Amino acid sequence: MSYRVGYFVGSLSSTSINRKLAEALVKLGAEGVEFFEIPIKDLPLYSPDHDADYPAEGRALKDAVASAQAILFVTPEYNRSIPGALKNAIDWASRPWGQNSFDHKPTAIIGASIGVIGTAVAQQSLRAVMAFCNARLMTAPEAYIHFTDDLIDADGNANDASRDFLAAFMAEFDEHARRVMQVLPPK
Repeated sequence: MSYRVGYFVGSLSSTSINRKLAEALVKLGAEGVEFFEIPIKDLPLYSPDHDADYPAEGRALKDAVASAQAILFVTPEYNRSIPGALKNAIDWASRPWGQNSFDHKPTAIIGASIGVIGTAVAQQSLRAVMAFCNARLMTAPEAYIHFTDDLIDADGNANDASRDFLAAFMAEFDEHARRVMQVLPPK
């Protein structure tokens, strides 16, 4: 069975280490799975004032999430929490009330930081938000990546020391997504 995974990169930086991590993860994804990035950089700040008439950027985001059968978050940690741009995107996708695009979507979270605890605190915050959004979260393995200059090469490939771990994470995500979709077929 082939399916589509939409992935969010929580950083807006043009030199994002999490974008590099996302590129490496896509290369390690299961055969037959299509990955596509769900862009967040052009979204205006969410306000319920838009609920009756979403702007084009908000509709495009909701359409992208709806077209994905599974969601992967690759996010940094800002001030021990979720980056504001990522939280804003989640707010757009989960609103208006009763039109939550994340409902029942198989979801995994991973992130990289130059710090040794990776993105542990941001991921816990993001798990709480996505649990409220009724996403079907992969709970293990957790992956808090300490990013070093040699982790991913210029071609987007993970180094030998990390490749097996990242491949195992992606294999587990694939298994999780397939199991969720068996029980809760995509709409």
